[in-house]
Amino acid sequence: MESEALKLGVSAAELVIRCVVIYLALLLGMRLFGKREIGQFTLFDLVFVLLVANAVQPAMTGPDNSITGGVIIIATLILLNFVISYLRVRFDFFARLVSPAPVVLARNGKLDKREMRRQGITDEEMDQALREHELENIGDTRLVIIEEDGSISVIPKDRDGDGAAHRHRRRRFARRG
Repeated sequence: MESEALKLGVSAAELVIRCVVIYLALLLGMRLFGKREIGQFTLFDLVFVLLVANAVQPAMTGPDNSITGGVIIIATLILLNFVISYLRVRFDFFARLVSPAPVVLARNGKLDKREMRRQGITDEEMDQALREHELENIGDTRLVIIEEDGSISVIPKDRDGDGAAHRHRRRRFARRG
């Protein structure tokens, strides 16, 4: 006699299809959402993620609440994650689809206010990034970039003229949606 806890409520194929559709929809949504660093989520970002997770669970499982269905969903998510990671490394065009490109926020000591607004970066956040790189003002920079992972890289101007590389730190940043 088969245990009810193991009996699927829907077909395995339906679970896989539901899982793939929800995964791709979330991937697209997060890609459009922008650059985020999970460790830097704000309270409203965390609430959003928790609510989305709760909302998509029934869409993935449908009427199934079996252990077998859960294992199928987990296996599907692991496989999808592996495939997406593989395609991102293997094909440049795919990497551009799923990962945002780095964006220049300042060049030669001049801020690009329009790009800062588009990326959701405030003047205070820019000042904080400069301080974390031991710079006093934007005029001391050659380049400021928000990287694909949401961190801000700051490349200072060559102060001593010897062309030597200066210490480079990265500030983790959470873009506001």
